[in-house]
Amino acid sequence: MKFARCLAMIAACVASAPAAAERIVSSVSTHQVMISSNFTGLDLVLFGTVERDAATVLRKSGYDLVMTVTGPKVSTVTRRKERTFGIWVNVESRAFIDVPSYLVVMSSRPFDGFVNADTIRRLQLGLNRTLLPQQIGSDLADTVREDPFRGAFLRLKAVRHLYVENTAGVTFLTPTLFRATIPIPAEVPVGNYDINLKLFADGQNIAQATSAFEIVKVGFEQFVFSQAQTNGFFYGLATVMLALLTGWFASVVFRRD
Repeated sequence: MKFARCLAMIAACVASAPAAAERIVSSVSTHQVMISSNFTGLDLVLFGTVERDAATVLRKSGYDLVMTVTGPKVSTVTRRKERTFGIWVNVESRAFIDVPSYLVVMSSRPFDGFVNADTIRRLQLGLNRTLLPQQIGSDLADTVREDPFRGAFLRLKAVRHLYVENTAGVTFLTPTLFRATIPIPAEVPVGNYDINLKLFADGQNIAQATSAFEIVKVGFEQFVFSQAQTNGFFYGLATVMLALLTGWFASVVFRRD
């Protein structure tokens, strides 16, 4: 009898618990980006709105949003060069393990304008606070933000427009309707891309939402890539035959009679 009474009390508490007051509804302009040999990059547009239930009043402080777009995970090596006897040589390297190949972080304003430092650190808001695991000896861990290899890695990614941080990249068109532009550079890797949206109000993260899109190759490049992956023997044979044919053709064209 007591057990049944406890169950009833728990059910009543769950039923009386307030539901989430706000939720994010969003969509991107296309969920599949097709790239070919003449692809030079493009911009995806994300639109969204903050939906409130009937009992929720508009927050006086307004809303802020942080959007994070993450590409396929890869492992890469960053090397440090030194000039030795007049020649630049690699003297030290650091491996980054399973880090995003593409990372874009955008917000409606600078992070410290709507959340405190503890929340920024806990939620890893911004490129400098994103975890980038590195292989250091037998250990796999991130390092301090001032680490030169970490700084070089972020700088090289930023130069290639693969890592972007823009604290004015999300625009609220109305108090609840927002818009953001996702830059897709020419050398973007293929694969699945995840979009994470975090909504803030009164210094708190009050809602989250996710979305995704895919980048695929099309055309002759995709055909060659597929054949190399699925028919390795015939792909290698065709490559050798093409090289022989090219060499023979060049000898005929440029031979001296």
